[in-house]
Amino acid sequence: MKEIKNVLGGALIACSISPLTGFYRDGCCKTGDEDSGTHTVCAEMTEEFLTYTKSKGNDLSTAIPAYNFPGLNAGDFWCLCAIRWTEALRMGKAPKVKLEATHEKTLEYVSLDALKKHAVENVD
Repeated sequence: MKEIKNVLGGALIACSISPLTGFYRDGCCKTGDEDSGTHTVCAEMTEEFLTYTKSKGNDLSTAIPAYNFPGLNAGDFWCLCAIRWTEALRMGKAPKVKLEATHEKTLEYVSLDALKKHAVENVD
């Protein structure tokens, strides 16, 4: 089986187990044909981003028990849609990114340089 890679070219690591994230709810920002939203960006939530995405119709801060979704808080890590993250980047509201947990497919939407500038830990 082919190793799933992150944007730095290494093995993709987990984004978050608590809350459990990922399109496949396995803690990783993996993607596949079923993932039409391309949930590949492992990002650390901020109040600013949560407010922004809610204003765009995607409320990530309110729990939805029927989907076993706890609602997110600032500081939580979550696999975001690559398009939403790049949209937030253009608006100056992009949250920090955990590069090692961000799927390489993200590079089809945004440059590695832009991701590095928003890295949780600054990468040169």
